[in-house]
Amino acid sequence: MQNKLIIETAQEVIKIELNGINKLSRLINLNFANIVSKLAKVKGKVIITGIGKSGHIARKISSTMSSTGTQSHFCHSTEMSHGDLGIISKNDVVIIISNSGSSTELNGVINFCKKNNIFTIGMSSLKNSNLMNSVNMGLIIPSAEEACVIGMAPTTSTTMALVLGDAICISLMKMKKFSTKNYRNIHPGGSLGENLIQVKKIMHTGSKIPLIDENASMKDAVIEITRKAFGHVGVLNKSKKLIGIITDGDLRRSINNNLLEKKVKYVMKKNPFFITEEELAVTALKLMNSKKISCLFIEKKNMPIGIIHMHDCLKISAL
Repeated sequence: MQNKLIIETAQEVIKIELNGINKLSRLINLNFANIVSKLAKVKGKVIITGIGKSGHIARKISSTMSSTGTQSHFCHSTEMSHGDLGIISKNDVVIIISNSGSSTELNGVINFCKKNNIFTIGMSSLKNSNLMNSVNMGLIIPSAEEACVIGMAPTTSTTMALVLGDAICISLMKMKKFSTKNYRNIHPGGSLGENLIQVKKIMHTGSKIPLIDENASMKDAVIEITRKAFGHVGVLNKSKKLIGIITDGDLRRSINNNLLEKKVKYVMKKNPFFITEEELAVTALKLMNSKKISCLFIEKKNMPIGIIHMHDCLKISAL
């Protein structure tokens, strides 16, 4: 009976909060677009502040914004009134988050921004609150039922604010054309950094690449496959472009009395799979798994510049 109550309660919480999130669509309008456009042009920082639960949401939005291409800092509203207002410069924009919009702890930052002509953006559920009457632009979070059983603890409202913050951050990413390369540069550590390692960082190059001319004999191909130990050899035409591939599996399937005397071009598989050096190692691994192959050549202007083995990618994943 207790388990049933727990499950029903949790499901109801999710249902209530989803209803709140669905209401956010009405907020995505020209006003929202203007706010994102303003943030995209900020020459300084985006300072995000709040207190209580709104402060926790502000901190998370600021963190997401910083990691997706927009310089941002979180500062607790109360602490800002005790010396941290100095973090704000004239080129900054301040986002103030408060569900009620009437917390007295916000007055310090509101008054400071007014006095110094700092552009402000408010996020609240009350249109006529002190906060929303004081900022330059505002986002009114739609009224929604809190998921709390007594209807008082911020639950749905904080979820809505967080989702709205994500919508702002991702919209900014697109406006700034923030790329995987940009993301990788500011996420060098942890599993994210490992998954964002480019192929060029781990590929085998130069004399380590197994390559052979299309007019060479299969005997030479076997020697090259054995010597380079990838189980593959790439086939080049007279222009040194990669036109085919032979694997040790191909050798086993094609073995006969005359195989070693044949020219490589009559045995090779045409149009081998390849990737560019800018691709991610995780992308290379997915391609190899989907095509059921163990190696990929890396090309640049149709010329092979490297080779990567499945084990190279797996080593990165295992770190």
